[in-house]
Amino acid sequence: MAQTYYVSLDAASAARIISDAVVEGSFTGECLDSYSRSTSAGSCTVMVFEKHYYRVSNRLTLTVIIDDFEERTKVHCVSGGGGQSILFNFDWGASGSFTTVVQKALAPYIV
Repeated sequence: MAQTYYVSLDAASAARIISDAVVEGSFTGECLDSYSRSTSAGSCTVMVFEKHYYRVSNRLTLTVIIDDFEERTKVHCVSGGGGQSILFNFDWGASGSFTTVVQKALAPYIV
């Protein structure tokens, strides 16, 4: 499940809020990697998180891309990896729950 938001924060502040929500707000959440790049056109940060979801007995990933190439900061997130078998990619809504963590953390700043 993918979601995109525009927020009234700078990219670094949005990244901190998201990381706190996923890692500090969860017993099993962790940041696997974070990469930032700045140019004269703006900056972009890519963060990859992982969290165990008991309802699917599996770990899911959440990839968050934050950029300020436009007039405002854009946050795009997508979650996956919760399917329980090779044939069926059904995750009982766990991917949606993982992306909702970002939406709830950024709710006061979404424009």
